[in-house]
Formats: sequence, C-alpha cells, structure tokens
Amino acid sequence: MSSYEYDVIVIGGGAAGLTASGLAASFGAKTMMIERARLGGDCTWTGCVPSKTLIKAAKVAHHARAAHRFGLTDMAPEIPFARVMEYVRTVRDEVYHEADRPEIYEDLGIDVHFGAARLADPHTVVIEGDATARVTARKIVLATGGRAAVPPIPGLDRVPHLTNESLFEIDAQPGAIIVVGGGPIGIEMAQAFQRLGTDVTVVDMADRILGRDDAEHAEILKGVLEGEGVQFVLGAGVERVEQADGQIAVYVSIGDEQRTLRADQLLLATGRRPNIEDLGLAEAGVVFTKKGIQVDDTCQTSQDHIYAVGDCTGEYQLTHMSEHMAKVAMSNAVLHVPSKIDRAHVPWCTFADPEVGQLGATEQELIERGEDYEVYQFPYSKVDRAITESETTGNIKVFATTWRGKILGASVLGDRAGELISLYAVAMKNGVTLRQISDTIHPYPTYGLAARRAADQWYARKQFPVVIKTVQKLFGYRGPEPKEIDPDRIV
Repeated sequence: MSSYEYDVIVIGGGAAGLTASGLAASFGAKTMMIERARLGGDCTWTGCVPSKTLIKAAKVAHHARAAHRFGLTDMAPEIPFARVMEYVRTVRDEVYHEADRPEIYEDLGIDVHFGAARLADPHTVVIEGDATARVTARKIVLATGGRAAVPPIPGLDRVPHLTNESLFEIDAQPGAIIVVGGGPIGIEMAQAFQRLGTDVTVVDMADRILGRDDAEHAEILKGVLEGEGVQFVLGAGVERVEQADGQIAVYVSIGDEQRTLRADQLLLATGRRPNIEDLGLAEAGVVFTKKGIQVDDTCQTSQDHIYAVGDCTGEYQLTHMSEHMAKVAMSNAVLHVPSKIDRAHVPWCTFADPEVGQLGATEQELIERGEDYEVYQFPYSKVDRAITESETTGNIKVFATTWRGKILGASVLGDRAGELISLYAVAMKNGVTLRQISDTIHPYPTYGLAARRAADQWYARKQFPVVIKTVQKLFGYRGPEPKEIDPDRIV
C-alpha cells in the first residue's frame, strides 16, 4: 500500500502539463494537476492560437488589397483594429472552452487545483492558494512552461513595451511598431501588423532572419515581406531605448554606423526563458541551470522519480515537442515502458505567408558534418494547385542520401508548408525513401503532389539512365543514348 496521496502530481497546466495529466490518468494513475493561473498555457493564451488567428485576419485584408490576382477588383479594406483584436480573443476563448476547461480534466478523474506550487522535498508539493496545502506523490512531473525573455536593454525599464504576453490585449492600433527579433514570432507578427496597416520595422543582431531555417528560403520570405512594406535593420545591436514626445526611440549600431528608429510601439520577440523560479528545485535536489531544468533522454531529472517536460527544460520552445516530451515522460514514469525523446525528427513551421517548414538537418549542418547528400527541389511555380490559387512563391527542398534517397532533412517554403513538412516528418521517421514517395499515388491537384514531384527527381537522376540502358540491352532497342533529364520537366 502506497504512503503517497497521489501516484502522479503534475505542476503546470499548459500543453505539456495537460498532456502529461491526461495520459497519467488514462493509464490508471491517481493524478493531480496544479496550475498557477489558467489552463491552456502560452499556446492557448499568448502564443499559437491568438497569433494564428491574427495572421488569418491580416491575410484576408491582404487578399482584399490584391484581389486582382484572382480576377477580382482590388479593395482597400477598412481595418477596425479593436474589433479584429476582439475577434482574436473570442477565438482564443472558444479554443479554451473546447479543450482546456478544468471540468474536462476532472471528468477524466484528474484532481485540478489552482495555486502556486513548489517542491518542499523530493516527494512533497506545497500549494499556495486560498489555503496552503501539502500533498505527496510517488512521481512528480514539472511542466511549468516558459515566458518571454526580455533582454537587458538600457532604458527599457522606463519605456512601455510589448511581448507576446501583452500583444493580444491591445485595442489601439499603432501607426508604427518596431519589432526586436527576427525569429518566428517576430516575423509572423511583423507581417500581420504590416498587412493590417501598421508600419513595421524589424531589428535583429543577426544578418538574416529565421536563423534555424534554410537560408535561401528565409531570404525569399524576407523579400516577400519587404515587398509588402516591412523594413529590416539586420546586423544591428540595440544600444538603448527611450521615450520622448509620445514616441519610442530605439538607438541601434550597425558596425560603426549609429541609427535612431522611432515608432509608437515596441515589440520584443527575443526568445523565451523557463519558469523555474520559486519552484523549490534545490530543496528537492533537482539539478537546473538558468537555461532550464536538466533532463536526460527519458525526461528524467537528477531525481529519478521527478520528470520535467516542455519549455521549463529549455530544450525546445515548440508546443508539439512539449506534448511529445510529456508522452515520453509518462511512458517511462507510469507504464515503465522505455521511451526516449526523438531529437532527430523535429519539425517546425513559421506561419508567415508564405510559410516556412523545417525538418532535420539544414544544408549547412550537412556540410559541416561532412555528409554525402544531394538536393532535390521542386518550385511552387510548377505546382498546378499553387498556380490555380496564385500561390506560386515557394519551393520544396529535400536533402537525401545519394544512392537510396534516404531523407536527411527538408525545407518547404510556400502555402501549406506546415502540412507538407509533416509528410516529410512521417517519411523520415519511418525510413521512407524518395523512391517510395515517388512510387506512391498522390491525388491531383494538391500541394501534396508537389512532394511527389520533388521525389520524382530521384528517378530522373538515378534510375532513368540505368533503366534505359538496361532496356536497350535486353530488347535490342537502338534509340539515342540516355541523357541528363531536366528534373523540373518531370511531371
């Protein structure tokens, strides 16, 4: 008979915590979930859900202005900004009521408690809320998430600024906004606000945007955003900020050059940091650094009965990886079935227009590792579905082994890139080669067919000359010698 009150206590009710709690309860463990504020986490309230809703509204406005692309008359849409933001919050509430309400998890047998939780010792959790409570558990899962990282910019403490945590609560549209950060959040919001009528300037220390993605595809996307009016100040360090005459001044240095940028609002999209303060990690003997809680491949911490999943580990800042880590942790902690984090097949997508999806190794990484590979590409300009929808800006790029066509990585720029990169994730995870993708029937006309067209090029390079020579030899045909085939002509 266990002396613990619970089999599993999960601290945190975001994507990682909700998944961990649901799985633990479904596996038959007596489970408690403790959330400091509200269920759903960043993804529901300040991340994926509101940002993608705003992106869609901005895309509709953009299509109205460019209606001639579809044989219609261009229109200048009226942008009732406050109403757009209210729509964003309405959708966010709808998602919450569909998936993240406490009663949904209570119906699964999970005890849901609200309050600040901290570890008092390796098996005891103190909950500070209306009344302080102490509960014990055989296994504990830390899923406390993360928050926007605010850089130590001189003057920032005296200047109002936005992060993703406050951006979706504003109702007054800024005439101009400076976005510090050229990663996914900064790029997505820069394009959305520009399309809604705000003048946007993106500042970043790097000399390119989307540093983790394919460099060529990132540069194409940058050109699209510049065409829509977004300005970029790259390779720039922010020296200080100040507020004067109702505007925010951002002082940047680009090499020896000094520039002053001015706007009504400042958005910081400079990464994230883990929520690990006041968690009692030291009291419980859990090893951590400022980057996050240290875990092994099974999501186990330095205490073998305590697991950490999601953003609080600092390993990934992706909702789907938070869910994946929660599954790995519960498989090990509750079922005692060995499972490890799949670090080799992690896809992600930046939901700009066009989207950028990334999976596995980039070309630069393959070069640095000295791997033998070939690049197979197919442009959206030759994808019939993209042509019919006037979405021809894009390209599929797959890195694969020379002989077998085993996928090592992929990058997709274009409409539906998030869906297409998922196709490659399934293929790469399960060892499906380009030959097998090429041999698979895809419906026409779809964007998915473009993935097959890219794979067809494996045949064009590796199979056709060999097959033609073999057939000529076997049957005595006397046609011309096989020659190099233009892969873009393969249909």
